[in-house]
Parts: sequence; C-alpha cells; structure tokens
Amino acid sequence: MRIMTFNLRFENDRDGDNGWQYRRELVIDVVQRARPWIIGTQEGTQRQLAYLRDHLPEYRMHAAVRPDDDTCQYPTLFYHRDRFGVVTGGEFWLSTTPAVHRSKDWDSAFPRMLSYGLFEDLETKRRIWVAVTHLDHIGVLARVEQTKMVVQWMKDLQPPASFVVMGDFNDMPGSDIHRLLTDGESGLLDSWQALDKGEDQMSMTHHDFRGIPGKCRMDWILVSEDFQVKEARVIRDNFGGRYPSDHFPYAVELDWVEA
Repeated sequence: MRIMTFNLRFENDRDGDNGWQYRRELVIDVVQRARPWIIGTQEGTQRQLAYLRDHLPEYRMHAAVRPDDDTCQYPTLFYHRDRFGVVTGGEFWLSTTPAVHRSKDWDSAFPRMLSYGLFEDLETKRRIWVAVTHLDHIGVLARVEQTKMVVQWMKDLQPPASFVVMGDFNDMPGSDIHRLLTDGESGLLDSWQALDKGEDQMSMTHHDFRGIPGKCRMDWILVSEDFQVKEARVIRDNFGGRYPSDHFPYAVELDWVEA
C-alpha cells in the first residue's frame, strides 16, 4: 500500500505567485501521479480541503464533524475508495482540553490537532489505525506534550493495533519527540530510517517554494511493526520550476507482515 503525507501550505494571500489559486491544480496532479492509497494532509483550510475532495473523485475525505471555521488549518485524511473502507474515527486538539475547539496550551503558537481513522483494507480485510497531525513550529515544550498525547492515544487503543502515524512534526530525527514516537514503548518505526537512508540535504522536506531542501526532515511517516517498508521517497515534482507547496510530499510503499 502507498501512503503519503503532504503539507499543503495554507491559503495565504502573502504568498503571491505561490498562492493556493496558482498551485492547487499542481497538488491534484502530484497526488494523481503518486496514486497513494491514503493521504494525510496538513495546513488545509476548509476551502482547500473541499477543493481536494471535489477534484480527487477516486478519494473520500475522512473528517469528523467539525465546526464551520474558515480560520482553522485541519490535518485531514483522504483514502482511495477502491482500496479502503473506514470503520470509525475522530479527532482531538493537542491541548489540556482536547475537546475544546482551537484550544492550545504550553508554549504552542497555534492550536494543533490529531485526526484519525480506523481503515479496513478491502482486499485483505485487515484493519489499521491511521493518524495525521501537525505539531507546533515554535513551542519546544508544546511539541513534547503534544507528542505524549499522540503516544497515549495509541496506548488507549486495545487490543494492540496496527498503526500509521504521519504528518509535519516540525522537528528533526533524533529529537526528543522523535525518540518518544520511535522508542520500544510506542512500537513505531521511522519509515525512512527503516531503509537505512541517510539524513542529508536530500532527505529534507521543507524548501520554501524554491526547490532547495532546508531545515531538516520534518515530515515523517511512522509505522508499526506490522508493516515492512518497501520504498520511501521525497517527491520533488515541479512544473516548470513551480512547486505545489513549500514542503515536498513524502510517500512510502508498505507491505503487511505475514501474521
């Protein structure tokens, strides 16, 4: 199965020629080229997500009942209708009051959320919990506390389950939050590291619309040991030098490990 995480870059009038209206068709093109079975997006506003829903007819958008709030950037899951069905799901804010809309705590600059679903593989009938999130870009303490909430969400699902956890974590491999998510207690593997790929400039996923990788590899797909990682790649597609986002999407190919 193919999984993709994609920070869309929110709809920002200050982006000029890189504004959403000039690149939204490029986003659709990249997704259709990659043909992921499940996509986890970040920074999408309601209008952006509606555009993806309407222009990717082979996909369904999975989102819990959300307040009608154009100011929100919602992490959101899309799944290929021929590959998966959805059993249940939900979302919560990464704060001390997770049920309160747009709540934030610690030193978080913005409200942050986790959205999740239980998906059933239509061919094998095996089920997998998939979560997408976007941790804070400023608050160091907030990222740690937000990560602890993600780990606790996994622990609360009984019996032990299969997981894919993805998103923009705004931190580097080897950081405190990376260790929290990939230590023995969480049971998650970093899909990039599972293939012994290096941490160099070409692994970095933020490029500020220039196509020149920078900062760090902050967009991750983490998987439970139920999966074998077959392939992992940073997608650098551009269209005459124009990029669909300020992040490169990241995609992996997974196989179920035989029970």
